[in-house]
Amino acid sequence: MMYYCKLNSSNPPFPCKFPTKSPELGPKTIACTSNGQKQLLTTAATQIQVQKTNAYSVKFRTLGACKLGISRYPDFEYDAGGGTGSGSGTKVPDGDQLSDEISVSFDIKTLYIPPLSSATTRFLGLPLPPFLKIEIAPELFQGRIDRESGKIDLEFMAKFWFSVGTVYRAPPLLVKTVLTSEESKGTIRSGRGKRLDKEGKCRLVGVATVDPIDDFLMNTFLGLPTECLANLNAVISISNSS
Repeated sequence: MMYYCKLNSSNPPFPCKFPTKSPELGPKTIACTSNGQKQLLTTAATQIQVQKTNAYSVKFRTLGACKLGISRYPDFEYDAGGGTGSGSGTKVPDGDQLSDEISVSFDIKTLYIPPLSSATTRFLGLPLPPFLKIEIAPELFQGRIDRESGKIDLEFMAKFWFSVGTVYRAPPLLVKTVLTSEESKGTIRSGRGKRLDKEGKCRLVGVATVDPIDDFLMNTFLGLPTECLANLNAVISISNSS
């Protein structure tokens, strides 16, 4: 359907074309033609900008002075420096508004946490024997970060692979916990984290129950089922996606 638009000008009216039926998808537009030039009035640019503002890139990096503990044994002193990971995040809706809380999900393919070895870990003040190694294979790392309060809660799941040189390799221990900046408390293990500061530094703790595996030696040595504690110093940086 064709209408004529008249502006406060000496120019004659020019035809404007309005859609007679609103499109089901996409932004609404009005196209007006004046002197052979087509002008598009649309909210698409604004909508795209809002989407970009609510999308974030998240970087994760582990630091030194960490601890890992299992059962009632003393904690391992663990230098996790060099661990990295990247992911994405979006703001969490709060009714009609967007809160300061961000839902984040890390790409497991990019997530690396250094193994426990003689180079990274000490037990009772001594390095681990050079033939002993515990590799960490993450399978899930996601949750929420409140940028205003600094509170962090991240679901973490990983397999821990114990090996003694090429002689022995145990079935993996599956560890599932929530790494939090708050308090994590189990029956025999507990820890308290630190919230994200202005520099992105935080301390994440998580207590998990470790179930028995199909390995008599490991079950007996660790007293499975039991609890383990992760206590990690980390840096989390959040930036708007470009």
